Amino acid sequence: MLPLRTPDGTDNIFPDLLSADCYKDHPNMQLFPSVKQIIDGLQCEVMSVRLLNLTAGSVIKQHRDAELAFEKGEARLHFPVQTNAEVEFYINNERVIMNEGECWYINANLLHRVSNNGHTDRIHLVIDCKVNPWLEQLILNTEIIAHAPDENRSPDLLKQMIISLKEQNSPRALQMADELQQEYDTLLLSNQP
Repeated sequence: MLPLRTPDGTDNIFPDLLSADCYKDHPNMQLFPSVKQIIDGLQCEVMSVRLLNLTAGSVIKQHRDAELAFEKGEARLHFPVQTNAEVEFYINNERVIMNEGECWYINANLLHRVSNNGHTDRIHLVIDCKVNPWLEQLILNTEIIAHAPDENRSPDLLKQMIISLKEQNSPRALQMADELQQEYDTLLLSNQP
C-alpha cells in the first residue's frame, strides 16, 4: 500500500478523533501528477487516497468496512491501474470484474473479498470520498450500476433508500427506487405469517 492522501498527510492511514476531517496530501502524491489531476477533477471532499497492490497469489479475506457506503455518506472509488483476468473480486458472493481504466463505486459496508490467482500484480487507485450532491448525481445517473444483494437490509433501511432516491427525481434514481420497492414488497410478503 502506498499512501497518497492521509490524515494530516502523515504515514498513519487511520484517522483518529482529532484528524478525522484533516486529510492532506502525503509527500508521495508529488510522484503521481496524474492522480492529483483525478483528485482535482472530483467535485467532492476527498478523504484518503492510496495505491493498493495485491501481489500475484495473494488473497484478501472476506470482510466489510463498517459504515463505508454511499447510503452512509461516504463512497469508495476503485480505479484499476493494472489487473489480470485471474483476479476474483466478490461483493456478497457476486463476482465483479473491474477492468483497467474504469472507475467503480463499491459499497464497502457489504462483505467483500479478493484473490489474485494470476501471475501479475493487481494495482488499484482507491479513493474514499464524502458523498455530496455532485457525487450522488454521478453515481445515480451512471448507466451501469451492479447491485449486490444485501441480505441484511431491513425494511426500514429499504424504505429510507426508496424515499431518498425518489427525492432525486432523475430517471435512473426513479428506476432504482422502483427496483428497491419491489425488493421491499417481497421482503414484507416473506415476513408475513
